Amino acid sequence: MQPWKTLSRTTILKHSKYLTVEDHTIELPDGRVVEHWPWLDMPDYAIVLPVTKEGDFLCFRQTKYGVEGTSLAPIGGYLDAGEDPLIAAKREMREETGFESSEWISLGHYISDGNHGAGVAHLFLARNARQVAARNADDLEEQQLLKLNKLQLDKALADGEFKVLAWAMCIALALRHVG
Repeated sequence: MQPWKTLSRTTILKHSKYLTVEDHTIELPDGRVVEHWPWLDMPDYAIVLPVTKEGDFLCFRQTKYGVEGTSLAPIGGYLDAGEDPLIAAKREMREETGFESSEWISLGHYISDGNHGAGVAHLFLARNARQVAARNADDLEEQQLLKLNKLQLDKALADGEFKVLAWAMCIALALRHVG
């Protein structure tokens, strides 16, 4: 199998550091050319599910502009330009919860949209998380920090309480790593 080739790209909207929309012309492996292929350039992001040595999983009950009602969510945020995903995950966890961890497990990195970009999700499990500081989050949404045991977390996942795909995926992959 051969990859598609980008023949040209034109920026049609540079909205902010969070969104650039491009118009691509691509060539398929069979030689066909497709014009006006939309591409979304968005920052990569890190998502982390911390678990304390007592077995409590940290997550938020929160609101998000693109989610109806409230949702459960792991900790996460965008990577700064040039920032390593693990460094971003550690930064986000400390800012949003005041917790740090000595044991990090990468759960992989995944493209948000295989045809149109939209950033890469870097997923992590942080074991033996412990509180070392006060929470110092600057998030726009209302958030309530929760501690759930494994059964509660598994039920919340099964009940669809994690309403964003990358969040649900992080929880599901993390649950595979805990006893």
